[in-house]
Amino acid sequence: MLSNLRSPYLALPGVHALPSHLPLGELGLLPVNAYLVQGSEPVLVDTGMAIDRGAFEEALWSLVDPRDLRWIVLTHDDRDHAGNLKEVLMAAPNATVIANGLAVSRLGEEWDVPAHRVRTVNPGRTLHLGDRSFTVIRPPSYDSPSTIAVYEHGNRALFSADSFGTVLEDMADNANEVNEQDYLTGMSLFTRANAPWTALADQSKWDSALAEVRGLGPSTVLSSHGPTATGRTQHLLETVRGVPSADPWLPEEDIEVEAVLDRYETQPLPD
Repeated sequence: MLSNLRSPYLALPGVHALPSHLPLGELGLLPVNAYLVQGSEPVLVDTGMAIDRGAFEEALWSLVDPRDLRWIVLTHDDRDHAGNLKEVLMAAPNATVIANGLAVSRLGEEWDVPAHRVRTVNPGRTLHLGDRSFTVIRPPSYDSPSTIAVYEHGNRALFSADSFGTVLEDMADNANEVNEQDYLTGMSLFTRANAPWTALADQSKWDSALAEVRGLGPSTVLSSHGPTATGRTQHLLETVRGVPSADPWLPEEDIEVEAVLDRYETQPLPD
């Protein structure tokens, strides 16, 4: 397998992104990020994709000694977020996983995470991890019921899981490197595609979910599926606010079912 992992970059003071991407055909490229938060007790947010196995661990351990990694915040159990969890835990003897309890149960479909190495949390909890403090929230959009996001108070940074993700034509480390219209259009598309239930969302309830993010006042949004976005939170909120009223999105089909049936019905029967 060829890894799509790129070189880590400094997203914020003390925060490194470990960036990769997933091709989505004609739609473009979906960023897939994990983040390492340095501090007295280093925190890894997500563990990347299995296709990046080997390269992901090499990049991670170039930034932190495995024995020093203390926490792994798993935003949810999807393979693009938990793809290297087992390998990281095996290499980092002092690391403990922080996740929603449902995520831990779902991980058990493939691998039982040792119970003594897990702490389960729900939205509303504030965690003091060494010299860093994180508040756990439910992000506005998600594709897994186990999803959590975390707000890091020191940098005023929201690690938003799938929320505020976007599809890009070319990879970029910073949102300022991307045409703004393309960036926001890709965000609307990704949100509708990744969370199709948003087409059924009550607008007032959707607005309440966005208000929780606005109330935290993040200066930077670090999406698992987007470039670093500093000073753009209001634009991001305005973009995704319109998602429930936008047309639902579905991928193109490989065949036109009606045309195939018509051809079948008009073919002469064999003798």
